[in-house]
Parts: sequence; C-alpha cells; structure tokens
Amino acid sequence: MSTKPSVLFVCVHNAGRSQMAQGFLTHLAGDAIEVRSAGSAPGDALNPAAVEAMAEVGIDITDQSPKILTPDAVETSTVVITMGCGDACPYFPGVDYRDWQLDDPAGKGVAAVRPIRDEIRARIEDLIAELVPAR
Repeated sequence: MSTKPSVLFVCVHNAGRSQMAQGFLTHLAGDAIEVRSAGSAPGDALNPAAVEAMAEVGIDITDQSPKILTPDAVETSTVVITMGCGDACPYFPGVDYRDWQLDDPAGKGVAAVRPIRDEIRARIEDLIAELVPAR
C-alpha cells in the first residue's frame, strides 16, 4: 500500500477549475502526490481561457481532456476536492472531502479566468504544505 497521498479534483464539466487545479498540483508537487480530475457531467473539451491562463504561468494542460467521475476514482483518493459539483460526488467513509468555492470560468475570457487561476494556485500551495509537510 502506497503512502503517497492521492488528490481528486471534481467540477461539473472537468474543463476549467479542476483541470487548472490538476495542472498546478502536478507541476508544483511533482511525483509526491498522485493527482487526478474528473467531472460529474464532463464537457467536450477544455475551456480555452483556462488553457491560455495556465500557459501564461508556464503550465501546459493541453494534453488533458474532460473525464467522467467514477466511484472508483473517489474511493481510491485520499482527498477529494469538489468545485461546484455538489451532491454528484459519491461518498465513501475514510475519504477526506473538501469543497472549494470558486467562480466557474465557463464562458469567461482569459482576463476573468486569471483571478480564478491565481486563487487555485494559492489553495494548491497550501494543500501541498499540508499533505507533504517535509518538502
């Protein structure tokens, strides 16, 4: 059994917030944390403004695509962070659930997505300090 923490980011479309969070955590934590994202109703493609906002800070998320939320993904996670998907996320005892209240970047331009991106980065930095304190 691995002692590496596993984080799952969940939003409705898995096209913006959860993808940016996955990109930041993967970039900043390296292989110290297993990172995944999913959506309760995945979109067809990533939010272009989210992709552009992440590229501005040197993180390329274009290799990702929206994925469906599965019970297995939740059950095998140490921490599940929801971002507006509400009760769509299945509950499993022993999983640490957290809800991050973040604006939805859907339909917004890159200027409106930048503050959302920056808020996600700040929360990711705190999460890394909590889950991997010896870094």
